[in-house]
Amino acid sequence: MANLWTKITSAVTRKSAEPKLPRILSRDEHPISRKHISDNALKVMHRLRSGGFEAFLVGGGVRDLMLGKHPKDFDIGTNATPEEIRQLFRNSRIIGRRFKIVHVRFGREIIEVTTYRGSHSDGNDKTAVAADNGMLLRDNVYGTLEEDAVRRDFTINALYYCSDKFTVHDYVGSLNDLAKRQVRIIGNASSRYQEDPVRMIRAVRFAAKLDFDIAPDTAAPLKSLAPMLSEVPAARLFDEVLKLFMEGHALRVFALLKHYDLFRPLFPATQEILDSGDSTAIALIEQGLVNTDLRISQDKPVTPAFIYAVMLWPVVQKEMKILLAEGVPEIPALHQAAQSAISRQIQHTSIPKRFSMPMRDIWELQLRLPRRSGRRAEELLEHRYFRAGYDFLLLREQSGEIPEELGPWWTAYQEANADTREAMLKKTSANKPRNNSRRRRKPRYRNNQKPS
Repeated sequence: MANLWTKITSAVTRKSAEPKLPRILSRDEHPISRKHISDNALKVMHRLRSGGFEAFLVGGGVRDLMLGKHPKDFDIGTNATPEEIRQLFRNSRIIGRRFKIVHVRFGREIIEVTTYRGSHSDGNDKTAVAADNGMLLRDNVYGTLEEDAVRRDFTINALYYCSDKFTVHDYVGSLNDLAKRQVRIIGNASSRYQEDPVRMIRAVRFAAKLDFDIAPDTAAPLKSLAPMLSEVPAARLFDEVLKLFMEGHALRVFALLKHYDLFRPLFPATQEILDSGDSTAIALIEQGLVNTDLRISQDKPVTPAFIYAVMLWPVVQKEMKILLAEGVPEIPALHQAAQSAISRQIQHTSIPKRFSMPMRDIWELQLRLPRRSGRRAEELLEHRYFRAGYDFLLLREQSGEIPEELGPWWTAYQEANADTREAMLKKTSANKPRNNSRRRRKPRYRNNQKPS
């Protein structure tokens, strides 16, 4: 890594005397090797060039290769239109309305190909449409490579790699920001965020993922413009939330979101509880994110259902306490509280049913796991979401929400043999407080006839 940074910073220093961009690094001035690039991405670029078009590897893939990382996704920029790209690749399809892009599929791998963007002010009312607040609703204005670089969101995502000449092209000072380890938006920060408010949480995500700082001019408008996120479609924000919390840097993401007041428009009901100073709620969320980051680092699966269950549990508990105080029984109170919390949340970030239903099960298991007598323990072990519910129980104990008692019991029960399990259940039943009050029996009447 030291040699890598020496290579990047020396390239910046050598070029710093040059008054004009672009900076073009030759093969011996950068660390990128074609052996670290997907064969399918190389094939796509070769076919585009063979068809008479330009083709560059662009965006996060080039950034990560420059940083010595191994990107999973590879995006390509070209001067071919989506329709021209589609004609070159039978295994492709055009997607998107706001931004038209082409997906070229090779089995499970998808190579995303995007036409160079131009200035949206050069388009007409069919290719570029902006709302009154400046948010771009449609932007299919095409331009040159240089124009495309200026239209990208952050400088670190605006590097271009030519697999034919082995060169790296920098049009906006990307190399300088890589050397400084900072996330900097291209152009006026306020205007760029108003065009697309999602760029605000992307700035946070990249800073957390790369362990970079956010440049002062890029960070300055974040708090004041954060409410604009409420104008972004809920479905799109759901996808962005997954990127925020399921890439292995969730704890730092959470800290940055709170710092810039960007968590509020994503989870407003949860933020209300955090604002009240509920230390248990914040401990639960932070511990849940620590556990999620750990699982990802160990290549273990994580699910959006668990992330959302953690984020909304404080809201569910608050609602449930109110209902219990009103005399609603425990299980119905939980169901009503869950429905209320989810209904409020989907107004901000959508939650598909394939995730909201397991969330409800995870929450309901918190009431069922204490009830272990008879065959209940074995039945709970066979529950479809027992493992998620058990993990959530451990999380609640780790955060200090509840005493650390039930979790160790279930841990031991899962590892025990049949005889040990039976002994554990007998001990649990023996320690269970008995209700000495006799159940009042209904009077029996002969021939089911009540006295008149």
